[in-house]
Amino acid sequence: MPKIDPDKLIIRVMKEEDMEAIVDIDAQVLGQRRPVYYERKCALALDDARQLVTSLVAEQDDQVIGFIMGNVYLGEFGIPETTASLDTIGVHPDYQGQGLAIELMKEFVTNLKKAGVERIYTLVNWNDWDLLRFFEKSGFVPAKVVNLEMQLT
Repeated sequence: MPKIDPDKLIIRVMKEEDMEAIVDIDAQVLGQRRPVYYERKCALALDDARQLVTSLVAEQDDQVIGFIMGNVYLGEFGIPETTASLDTIGVHPDYQGQGLAIELMKEFVTNLKKAGVERIYTLVNWNDWDLLRFFEKSGFVPAKVVNLEMQLT
């Protein structure tokens, strides 16, 4: 397994040309390719005319090895303060277990604080214990909002 070299690791703002690497990482983690999903996600995440770009990639030796994606909201959903959502995080399987997701999260949080964001929201499946532990280590706690759903089929 390749090792992350802290001297070569770069965490930077995501660019359009990173999309194929993001799709590849996601496919290796989930076992299926979702290019249409990421075309839409990346178009929204990188639309700097409509929002602050907060999505990041981790790069080593000119190869994207991880990413984190989210959005900033200015008073949406009846919440008056500036908030953000974290909706996607991925680390190439060869680099998992080395703290890369934590480093991406730290940089993501640092950037959001600089932008005046007061709160970050995310959704996790109730029984995804590994992801729940990751978010707990990152400082997340259960929110005081209720996520509602309606089954349509």
